[in-house]
Amino acid sequence: MIEFRLPSLGADMDEGKLLEWLVKPGDAVTKGQVVCVVDTAKAAIDVECWHDGTVQALLAEPGTTLPVGALLAVLREAGESAADIEHRIESLRAPSATAPAGAAVAAAAATVPAPAVAAAPGPPRRVSPAARRRAGELGIDLDAVPPGADGTVALADVERVAQRAGVAAAPPAPAAMPPKPAPAAATMAERAAQMRKVIGAAMARSKREIPHYYLAENVSLAAAMGWLAEQNAGRPITDRLLLAPLLLKSVAAALRRYPEFNGFYRDDAFAPAEAIHVGVAISLRAGGLVTPALIDVDRKDVARVNRELLDLVARTRAGRLTATELSAGTITVTSLGEQGVATVFGVIYPPQVALVGFGRPTERPWAVDGGLKVVPVITATLAADHRASDGHRGGLFLAALRELLQNPAEL
Repeated sequence: MIEFRLPSLGADMDEGKLLEWLVKPGDAVTKGQVVCVVDTAKAAIDVECWHDGTVQALLAEPGTTLPVGALLAVLREAGESAADIEHRIESLRAPSATAPAGAAVAAAAATVPAPAVAAAPGPPRRVSPAARRRAGELGIDLDAVPPGADGTVALADVERVAQRAGVAAAPPAPAAMPPKPAPAAATMAERAAQMRKVIGAAMARSKREIPHYYLAENVSLAAAMGWLAEQNAGRPITDRLLLAPLLLKSVAAALRRYPEFNGFYRDDAFAPAEAIHVGVAISLRAGGLVTPALIDVDRKDVARVNRELLDLVARTRAGRLTATELSAGTITVTSLGEQGVATVFGVIYPPQVALVGFGRPTERPWAVDGGLKVVPVITATLAADHRASDGHRGGLFLAALRELLQNPAEL
């Protein structure tokens, strides 16, 4: 049996509201398939299931706000039957019956004559899914419902006990009834206010718990801008490469040399990440900031990172991110260059241990081959966790970043 629980979508998430199920009981799901939509303080997120299986039961209703780790659904694995795990699900379900109704049903069940001959010992009796749903609607204890001749509790058996108990309830909804519309996500103003609160709490925790140190390095972009111009000469305008993907690639390449900046500080120890997923700080038009991750940046060429970055920005601002994108980042990169800021010193997003910042490229005099030239220069900064690294290693990391940007063709 597979328990599907509400995942944590970042250190700043404590709970989420289930907006919509995209699967139903009996559906087969595959690893990575989006199965529900959850509203967080930052966006409505598509949540994937990371197991292959068949949906046995959905245990949370759309519109319910749940804490991280809450059980949302149960899946059965290959080789398991519904009967094998249905009785185990009962202990996981929230009780739906009231005490008076339960007492009435127990009393009514006592008036049902027992079979003349006791049934021979055997495996636990079976309950049809329809009977189980109906019992939940009426508040009936299934243990008080005598099974049919074949040992199975059917819908008719539940209805018969309900009639004896005088439990009033509407008839079962027809199967063809259209599904209820999913509850709406928070309004833009509500989300912006909640996002500021969540971001503030996460950053306060970061500054309180993480011993930050900061370094900065001015980097000539002459080689990088020249390489971009060559690459874009034969490309259509819609497919031209931007500077940002080149910066992300240089960060990823530097992390391969200095892995102590790529990972997490948990349980009083640094744990290096197995892959390089670069979180990108993206501002929202209504205010606030989201840092979804680009996956495996070090294994992709600049053109692919360029395409994926543009897509990520568009989906972030449209509120169409996945749980993986929100939770996978192993380091964060932020850039305020487009806002005219020359230098940015960021705050580490826990439990990550580093953040790289890029400011606005500016034209500056630069020593080249014994003379002075005016070249584009960018300031790269590093905010790092002193528990995972020190300033010496941080300086080497920025030096590697500078070197890589002088040889963009090798990225």
